Amino acid sequence: MGTPTVQYYDRRAASRVLARLAAPGLFGAVDAPSASRITFRTTALRPEPGTALTQSQRMYLERFMRPCRPDQVTSATHRLTWTDSAGIPNTGYFHTAGAGPRLAVLARETVLALWRSLSASGLPERSAALPARERDILAATTTDHDPHEIFRVGIEATGRALVQHGLIAADTPYRGIVEFARGINDSGIFTAVATRWFWELQASTFRRGMIPVRLVTQPDGCVRYSADSIAVLRAMKDATIADAHAVMARATTEEGLDTEAAVAKYHDDLDLISRQYALLPADARPTCPAATQHDVDGASVHILAAVADRFVETFAAVADSVEVVEDLSEELATTVPGGDDSVFYVPDMSCRHCVRTITALLESMQIPVVEVDLESKRVIARIRSPRNRLRVFEALRDGGYNPVDEVSAKAPGASVG
Repeated sequence: MGTPTVQYYDRRAASRVLARLAAPGLFGAVDAPSASRITFRTTALRPEPGTALTQSQRMYLERFMRPCRPDQVTSATHRLTWTDSAGIPNTGYFHTAGAGPRLAVLARETVLALWRSLSASGLPERSAALPARERDILAATTTDHDPHEIFRVGIEATGRALVQHGLIAADTPYRGIVEFARGINDSGIFTAVATRWFWELQASTFRRGMIPVRLVTQPDGCVRYSADSIAVLRAMKDATIADAHAVMARATTEEGLDTEAAVAKYHDDLDLISRQYALLPADARPTCPAATQHDVDGASVHILAAVADRFVETFAAVADSVEVVEDLSEELATTVPGGDDSVFYVPDMSCRHCVRTITALLESMQIPVVEVDLESKRVIARIRSPRNRLRVFEALRDGGYNPVDEVSAKAPGASVG
């Protein structure tokens, strides 16, 4: 199917399509997690002198988070790496005063369990039967176009939001990561992320181990964003929308392009996220399509609530069965003689926007891309030498990603007990 025209851009209609697909039940049975043991390694972050932020965090803040101030941001203290039960490499962050490293590992195992449940729910078959017009609406409106991929990304985004808020778990009255997960859900924080953040801010700050909000405990024991946090999130979202609208206004007025031609010409300036904002009607406030409640055949469907509830329920089961321990042995070598320089992994690649960004970066360096596989996080590219490989890794880190080599990715991380 070719690229759909922008006439199909309709956030409300896209939300209805997803709700109808989810109405029969978004998840199948979730198998009881088997007893397993996962090991992880940690590395302390090195903030710039006199600050709490690393250079990468500061640069992202200054370039993309205006008007957010450094004092409004909490940074992780450590980065962790591990191989999950599916054999896929992962990276994450934690704060020593926050929820700790187990949260990220167990959230990833929860994502894997719910992905399996999603595939068993009948959703792939319902998605395949979608009318062409509804497929065009999703393709024109959402970052990931296939419904199964959209829901998979939604599950992963739920885990990402939980882990990111773990950096500020000290703001909450909750003790233990299961109580923390339940408290975050009961407090409506997952909904706050979907409605108050914009997608790229949440994904990019997560990849850099930072969060620009604070939590305040309410008399009923729930937590809410502070008034200062709500104000800065709105200001950052408004700035992003304004930037996207400015690009479109210049293209359609000064250059005389129609909307579709403007999107095509300035695709890189807008990218797949800001493009969605560029097409918003004036004064419209975008939210995640999953955050809207719909009536489907007389039944109320709220996708975000269904995903968050099942995520926390599954997370609690996973926490009871998966042992997570730190590997304190000597660091494994990251390369071996005869290793394949053309294969590496990007564990924090989470959606088609990431795929496009990584592909564009490699191609801008004149490095042909053979494959970027979202599920396995694997990248195959024609890298000419170890020196070029180092350049690629440095460029990806500048973009907020944390690439790892093939040997590290295959290091043992999980075993069934």
